[in-house]
Amino acid sequence: MHERPRALFAMTAENVPQIFPPDVLARLREAVEINPALVAEDFSDPEVRKALAAAEVLITGWGCPRIDEAVLDAAPELRAVLHSAGSVKGFLAPAVWERGIAVSTAATANALPVAEYTLAMILLAGKDILGSRDRLRAERVSPGWGFVPGIGNHGRRVGLIGASRIGRRVIELLRPFDLRVTLTDPYVDEAGAAALGVPLLPLDDLLRTSDIVSVHAPDTPETRRLIDRRALALMPDGAVLINTARGGLVDHDALIDELRAGRLSAILDVTDPEPLPADSPLLDLPNAFVTPHLAGSQGNEVARLGLAVMEEAARLAAGHPLAHALDRAALERTA
Repeated sequence: MHERPRALFAMTAENVPQIFPPDVLARLREAVEINPALVAEDFSDPEVRKALAAAEVLITGWGCPRIDEAVLDAAPELRAVLHSAGSVKGFLAPAVWERGIAVSTAATANALPVAEYTLAMILLAGKDILGSRDRLRAERVSPGWGFVPGIGNHGRRVGLIGASRIGRRVIELLRPFDLRVTLTDPYVDEAGAAALGVPLLPLDDLLRTSDIVSVHAPDTPETRRLIDRRALALMPDGAVLINTARGGLVDHDALIDELRAGRLSAILDVTDPEPLPADSPLLDLPNAFVTPHLAGSQGNEVARLGLAVMEEAARLAAGHPLAHALDRAALERTA
């Protein structure tokens, strides 16, 4: 590559100034030659095709058009794809890896706000903050000071499904608290769990023994509807399910039945479908707390993604290995 590799943005144009605010963009331009006014939203655009022919690096993001063999044929100099978001499954064809093009994502940076959201929801769920708020709104009378049985985070049992980037960060964030944290993940052995500082359990055992279950697994054919009617039935009365992963991991019909029965509660940042239809019971049930897929990077947090890409671009320009390279073999079991 040149001292400063030639790069091209490929994403929804309005996202560029959000992900790469002036200070981050200035640092990115120290590492690569890039025209921030030219953004590939459509690879068939003549001006984009001209830039694509010379591009050594594609800096991608939300809204990136699919990069398939035809696009790669038009980009003979391409050596790396640096993605300023998490998953690349929706737009990168296998030919990218087959041609030896390096791929890096900002998934590690995007994991941070999701883990923070999860931490907050675990602690709020343990204190029954959401249920208490709704009862106060309905009754308009405070029950007064007193001990409420079953509420509190001392010794609360928290089960994490998946030692993903987010799952591992949640484990770190939970360490200062007096919680009993367990993990289930088919790709983690006892030694790996010990290194993370948590006991490893089979999924069924984790469901049976957790007051709060938080899902951090990828959406793959193996995990589709992982939390089904049978799995939900294993959870103890009063347990809370938190899902910040993908809506497809949970059987929503079965979950709605449990919620209507009042046996479980749920905190859902992701749903299936997404967004939910306006008449979905999940939007009205008092023991369902639904947020509109905002746990990931939002507002001022998206600049962290641009910063991660800038750092990868600087490594690339210096001839150093990428810190967050994505191996194709691991793609099938990641988000």
